[in-house]
Amino acid sequence: MSVEESSVVRVALVGNPNTGKTTLFNALCGVRHKTGNFPGTTQEARVGRIIVGAKSREADADGLHLIDLPGTYSLELAQSEAEICRDVLAGTLATPGHEAKAPDAVLVVVDSANLERNLLLVGEVLRRRLPTVVALNMIDLARKRGNAPDPAALATLLGCDVIACSGRKSEGIEQVVRALHEAKVPNLTPPGTQEGLEEWAHRTLVTLARQGQSKANAAGGGVMDTDSTTDRVDRVLTHPVLGLLCFGAVMFGLFYTIFRLAEIPMGLIEAIFGRATEFVKGVLPAGILADFVGDGVIAGIGGTLVFLPQICLLFFLISLLEDTGYLARAAFLADRFLRPFGLSGNAFVPLLSSHACAIPGLMATRAIPDRKERLAAILVAPFMSCSARIPVYVLLTSVLFPGKPGTQALAFMGCYALGAGAGLFSALVARRTILKGKGRPMALELPTYKRPSIRSALLGTWDRAMAFLKKAGTMILAISIVLWWLSSYPKVEPPAEVVQARQEIVDRMHNWKKSSPETPEEMWAIIEPLQKRADTLEASHATANSFLGRLGRTVQPVFAPLGYDWQLTVGVIASFAAREVFASTMAIITTGSDAADDEGVIAEIAAAKRDDGITPIFTPAVAWSLLVYFVLAMQCLPTLAVTAREAGGFKYAMIQLVWMCGLAYVGAMIVYQVLS
Repeated sequence: MSVEESSVVRVALVGNPNTGKTTLFNALCGVRHKTGNFPGTTQEARVGRIIVGAKSREADADGLHLIDLPGTYSLELAQSEAEICRDVLAGTLATPGHEAKAPDAVLVVVDSANLERNLLLVGEVLRRRLPTVVALNMIDLARKRGNAPDPAALATLLGCDVIACSGRKSEGIEQVVRALHEAKVPNLTPPGTQEGLEEWAHRTLVTLARQGQSKANAAGGGVMDTDSTTDRVDRVLTHPVLGLLCFGAVMFGLFYTIFRLAEIPMGLIEAIFGRATEFVKGVLPAGILADFVGDGVIAGIGGTLVFLPQICLLFFLISLLEDTGYLARAAFLADRFLRPFGLSGNAFVPLLSSHACAIPGLMATRAIPDRKERLAAILVAPFMSCSARIPVYVLLTSVLFPGKPGTQALAFMGCYALGAGAGLFSALVARRTILKGKGRPMALELPTYKRPSIRSALLGTWDRAMAFLKKAGTMILAISIVLWWLSSYPKVEPPAEVVQARQEIVDRMHNWKKSSPETPEEMWAIIEPLQKRADTLEASHATANSFLGRLGRTVQPVFAPLGYDWQLTVGVIASFAAREVFASTMAIITTGSDAADDEGVIAEIAAAKRDDGITPIFTPAVAWSLLVYFVLAMQCLPTLAVTAREAGGFKYAMIQLVWMCGLAYVGAMIVYQVLS
């Protein structure tokens, strides 16, 4: 029975991992898709409207709607991915934007060069008696290897339409769409038992191979075997020693590229929002509205967007590595290292992603099949040094080692190593206590090497960037506004020293206008330090007497064993909203400027004194204590919110908060007490 062409035809996209399913989805739908979660699950779902060959359809409600189901090797596995696929095909699970009913058609994506592991899933779909089309994806690679199957012969054996295509090269895409519009229920039904299905798949392969061999003999040619090249490369990339060296080189190149290339867009974003703040304050009358819009809203949005270039670069490069087939080899290597700590290679990509931002790293744990291992990865992912910690590391390493970039770089690397080590230690503790249980062996297929799809990587990066902005950006903006209010109110009168300094400036300007030997440049050289001193004192006085400053003085005894005075306590408390605000908060308190990345301001921060006017705020012992604290502490409310959602409740978010902050407090206290 053909699928009738109505306003909406729902097509379920099914396939094994590493079959190019996502690439084919992007080729069919482009960027016109939306993401969400299946109801009651944390598995990400993507729903897109197929636009190929349907340019006349303008309304989003028309045409073929493609539902990208999680990749699975079998529908019968006891895993969340397989359960979702089973329920969607049975019509018992709703998909984003659609009610719970069986799909109108199923598109099964298989790897043309590796039919053997794909036919079991094809058979499991066929015996559900839904209109089905099989897409022989990556047909270009199969032709190159000389083992491309004959679509017509395979269609006869399966009893449904089989289309050869390549999502990476957009080959055969229109034929796939046409076949979906005309999809029929298969005229053959594979056996109902798993043993019978395996025998059926074997017979299909044998028959197809015989037909293919006959054609090859008739043409006077054979099958080209390129497995030996792949095996030779794998012997290097998966070697216990050479593989680790290659992995280290790849990771160094990855992070060097991220931090090097992201400098330009990050600086541009900071400049744009800095100019926007100045513009708003220049247009609006001075007062609460100008401060709210400029320092609260615009600064909050800028603080959210400034780290987006690093996050986008990370996901783009990871997508390219995954598309080439290398990430599977890296996960294989990581499995050996992570296994003693209760994790497996499945946790490698989530932990790697967390170095840009813990939020997408937490979302990436959905690919871990074992629930207890997934919870352990969720709990420890924030230990990985994310991009929000970078401004803090820059400030503290600059204070510790002024003018020594090489030593600063070593300290930077030490921070990353400490975070990763603390994460592995915490995973070991969790797997031996609250998440005790035998880990599931990692079943990993090493995909073939292939040229990555730039388009697919860009589309995947777009998805992740939008997810970050929607889920984290709004919360960071709200936190920034609250933080601005706490640090700006109540308004207080400037201290007498500030009034005296400003009066001195007025008197000097008045006398200079009457009669003075100084040139304007010489007069400005005299006035500028006075003006800067007055601004610094006024900003520091306002912060000290704000709600945030009062809270800092109240809480300071708690942080006294770590060596922090009330000013550092204010910075630490403010950083619980978002770590990156610590540097700007300390700059405002000590210098009256929020330009914590300026070398002159950093020097002033390093030289700032405590209330006694003698003791430096940043002694070496205090600076090292702060470094350890910021490496280990949980200081990101958006991450806690995502942890609660991904783990299934606030219980694990509270465990994460208490454990990380407790470990940070103890570690920082030990460092301070020993060094001081």
